[in-house]
Amino acid sequence: MKSFSVLTATFAVSLLALSAWSCAQAPHQTLTFDEATIEMGGKAYQLEYANTQEQRAMGLMFREQMCADCGMLFKFEPAKQASMWMKNTFIPLDVAFIDRNGVITDIKPLNPQELKSVGASKVVTYALEMNRGWFAEHDIHVGDQIIVNP
Repeated sequence: MKSFSVLTATFAVSLLALSAWSCAQAPHQTLTFDEATIEMGGKAYQLEYANTQEQRAMGLMFREQMCADCGMLFKFEPAKQASMWMKNTFIPLDVAFIDRNGVITDIKPLNPQELKSVGASKVVTYALEMNRGWFAEHDIHVGDQIIVNP
């Protein structure tokens, strides 16, 4: 009877360990993102599109690099005074907050692993994360218009 109890306890501990391990692995699993095309500064860009809660929560987490003209467009429905943080995000980014008319309301830097939220100054429909310095390099500024084609 004692060996049965030890075997049962060992099995239970093994299941718990396996469960904990799989939960720890879950954040690193790949999530599929939609794509959207945006036009700004006279050019079109194909970007990853985070339009579900799960996609917005994952964002660019766990990425170690991003190509020069790659980025992620986040959609907020309903529109809100959105904010972003950089938990588990390793790439320095800039975020442009965009209102319902496609006008950039703010461009702000986001530092890797920063847990402090960085927010829009107004109610916005979109946020666009690009590599740090991308907006300045492409002469894109607050007040510029972006056309979104999801």
